[in-house]
Amino acid sequence: MTDMNHKNPFFEPYNTPHETVPFDRISLSDYEEAFIEGIRREDEQLEKIINNPDRPSFDNTIVYKEEGKEDYYDLLSRVSTVFFNMLSANTNDEMDALAQKIQPMLTKHANDIRLNEKLFERVKYVHRYHRILTKEEKKLLDDEYKGFVRSGALLDEKGKDRLRQLTEEASMLSLQFSQNLLKDTKAFTLHITDEADLDGLPESAREAARQEARERGMEGWVFTLDFPSYSPFITYSTRRELRKKMYLEKNTICYHGNAEDNQDVCRRIVNLRLEIAQLLGYKCYADYVLEQRMATNKRKVYKLLHELIDAYKPTAIKEQNNITEQALKARKGEEKLDRVEPWDTPYFSHILKLKKYNIDAEMLRPYLELNNVINGVFGLATRLYGITFKENAEIPVYHEDVKAYEVFDNDGSFLAVLYADFHPRKGKQSGAWMTEYQGQWIDDKGKNHRPHVSLVMNFTKPTAEKPALLTLGEVETFLHEFGHALHGIFANSRFESLSGTNVMWDFVELPSQFMENYAIEKDFLQTFAFHYQTGEPMPKELIRRVARSRNFNVAMSCLRQVRFGLIDMAFYTRTEPLEPTDDIRHIELNAGLPTELKPGFGRYNTCMTVQFSHIMAGGYAAGYYSYKWAEVLDADAFHLFKQKGIFNKQVAQSFRDEILSRGGTEHPMILYKRFRKKEPSIKALLKRNGIK
Repeated sequence: MTDMNHKNPFFEPYNTPHETVPFDRISLSDYEEAFIEGIRREDEQLEKIINNPDRPSFDNTIVYKEEGKEDYYDLLSRVSTVFFNMLSANTNDEMDALAQKIQPMLTKHANDIRLNEKLFERVKYVHRYHRILTKEEKKLLDDEYKGFVRSGALLDEKGKDRLRQLTEEASMLSLQFSQNLLKDTKAFTLHITDEADLDGLPESAREAARQEARERGMEGWVFTLDFPSYSPFITYSTRRELRKKMYLEKNTICYHGNAEDNQDVCRRIVNLRLEIAQLLGYKCYADYVLEQRMATNKRKVYKLLHELIDAYKPTAIKEQNNITEQALKARKGEEKLDRVEPWDTPYFSHILKLKKYNIDAEMLRPYLELNNVINGVFGLATRLYGITFKENAEIPVYHEDVKAYEVFDNDGSFLAVLYADFHPRKGKQSGAWMTEYQGQWIDDKGKNHRPHVSLVMNFTKPTAEKPALLTLGEVETFLHEFGHALHGIFANSRFESLSGTNVMWDFVELPSQFMENYAIEKDFLQTFAFHYQTGEPMPKELIRRVARSRNFNVAMSCLRQVRFGLIDMAFYTRTEPLEPTDDIRHIELNAGLPTELKPGFGRYNTCMTVQFSHIMAGGYAAGYYSYKWAEVLDADAFHLFKQKGIFNKQVAQSFRDEILSRGGTEHPMILYKRFRKKEPSIKALLKRNGIK
């Protein structure tokens, strides 16, 4: 029954701390109503802009704002931000169904704006004839003009009609890809009832599996394909057949020939993007994308990827051989191991690492209790930048797992809101990401609207017996996403579209990957790594072993990322569409990595592309190389901190001023060179990884 007294919270000021989203007051029906009204309001505003009899100007066309309207008048942005964040972090069948209804409406609306001839004529006029603009205003104007052109404004009517069809279908398929991925990931469980089948698993993994079973009303132990459950199983289990089962289930997500199979979806997404690019005058989709990236063209992308292959290949082959030798040794006296399979590699890598460095992820867990890690990561930001964090229980959250913090600058002024959502659950995509519920901007009255930033992760959950104890890898993930968060928190631009993480895609990973460097620094670990029971600090010898082992299998890890980048480019450098009979898996297997670096690939009917959400549903299509591109930058940047001191406040302030706070207001290479006083070099990365 409809509550007649219910007011749609999107239609009025939130009246919450810092005008944060009132999650506790939002009902499912509020979304559709707000979307429809938001589109109507933007259509109304569009009519006022294009029918304005005054000569087009920057102020009455590019940054037009109706007099007397409050900031919450931007209704469509408000509701879209909340809805699509919930679709990733806390969805359900009703939300998914609504998304299928809303998505085509939004794509049509976006096309109606970008393909409006009268509006483009005004933008074009302003781009050619405008008042003296500030540097930031000029950047916004250039971006707006390019945005219209790249969205089809120069096409004839036939071309525009076709572009509408293509973009509307592509947006729906990206949504379908994500929904299929979530459903198929959550559909599988490994239910164990015989305790003997837990052999080799650490107590933390057993407890988590027991807790998962309890939550599902089941006996025994339940393992899922969520990373905190899958990773320990594939690493520690001595039951080779069960490792195989888990591996094959993980690597055939959306590849089962069922309703959630993504093969046809991928083929169609690739073809749609190719046709869009060619309609706009480009040979392939990569050409279209890279025009707006630091790399600028596919030749430079391939140059980087092949430089990395050449540099890391000899070490990667040695690492693979070491694992194989360890596997054959480890099996002597037991069943004969004919060859090392993909589900064996994590298991024997762990044995080899333990043997070589006497280090194991489980040794570190007792010292990496989540609350201590939070204090450590926040404390690092305090030490570098002087900012502080205070949990505020009055700020509404969308799930009981979520914590909300106020962030204050070094002078005590309010800087941002930070949400932190740490654990996996039903209705939440796997992986980790940073997002926003409000970007930063400065209004025409000079008020600086501060950002509301969110970290969404899938870390080891607490159990009835123990608190959440993380792996070092999870700490690195926390630092990575926190780096993105700082990019948003420190944003200080006039225009929201140029603020924070709104930068070129191959630059956006610099702040995040930069923060990962701290994970193995002893002076950082000693600030928070205390045993959750005794309070004893992590032993110095253990920290030393962590540091010594940092480059274990580093070349294999690097080339894994290179392989993903090559798969991405294989699809988006195509100049001819895929046929219905073209095998997605075949393209993936032949994406350019040397044969000797692909042990086990192709022997089993697995496929990564159908779950490669970065390039099919995210923003990394023709851009996955960005992680390695930015890694060159982050190694070079952290090298300066290593020279000057990893907590050096002057260098940190420069990093904040020249990189973190500037957003997309200038070309990223200009920003980087202003900070580093030189162009980046791959040498720092090779040195850090011990590659000669």
